[in-house]
Amino acid sequence: MTALDRFDAVTLEELVAEASLLTRVDRKYVVPCAGLDAVIAALDPATRVLEIDGGRAFAYESVYFDTPDLLSFRMAAQPRRRRFKLRTRSYLDTGASYLEIKTRGARGTTVKDRGEYDPRHRDRLTDDARDDVADAFTTIGVAAERADELGATLMTRYRRATLLAPDGSGRATVDTALEWIEPDGRGFALPQVAIVETKSGARPSGVDRALWRAGHRPATVSKYATGLAALHPELPRNRWSRLLRGPFDDAHRAVPQTRSVPTNPVPTNPASTNEEDSSCPAPTFAAA
Repeated sequence: MTALDRFDAVTLEELVAEASLLTRVDRKYVVPCAGLDAVIAALDPATRVLEIDGGRAFAYESVYFDTPDLLSFRMAAQPRRRRFKLRTRSYLDTGASYLEIKTRGARGTTVKDRGEYDPRHRDRLTDDARDDVADAFTTIGVAAERADELGATLMTRYRRATLLAPDGSGRATVDTALEWIEPDGRGFALPQVAIVETKSGARPSGVDRALWRAGHRPATVSKYATGLAALHPELPRNRWSRLLRGPFDDAHRAVPQTRSVPTNPVPTNPASTNEEDSSCPAPTFAAA
């Protein structure tokens, strides 16, 4: 019996239909894995958990792209009103990959474009992808030709469970087995830490309230930017200084199982993903 087993399942189609929030507030939390059971146990019993083919935690991989002078990172570190984030996201259990381009314009409006991507190319940008990025760059005042400079900078891997609050009033993702790997194989893992992200309407969700009661507060964290700053102390780090002195500090890091940015197709066998040998391997937490 695990902490998530007490919840009923929700299908992906139901999750999308019920959690399409017109007004959405996102909050992120960095939570010790040892504290997750107490948070999950405090949730409304009517909470549901995403289940696909009998599974409730799924392996994700993201490859982030940036320029040699780390334009995307520096725009986030400033932070600037105009900025972008570019990645491929792959679902390792199914073999599907997508290219995601997220831009924020001068008025603070965020636009996210997402399209299917050949998983064999998930660690590089095709000519068509660069054309799409060049078009996105022009909308935020970045020279289109800078798209030609982009290359894979950092890969993250983790396992994710998704919770849906009663009546579709909010949802939350819980990411564990967190890894960060650079193209040269340098990287780290945080086996004792989870990143929880909540999405709700104007009012905080039940997951937010459970986290607050347990003493956890929202944190400024970006898997890409915080991870890169942790790997390179010479980079701007003030925005994430509390995390870099705390859960992202050297004392809490372990060697990642993944050794380099992939050059092979996405595995479609769930057994090939990094589910084993982690102190907080997936959000199927120890029974409360």
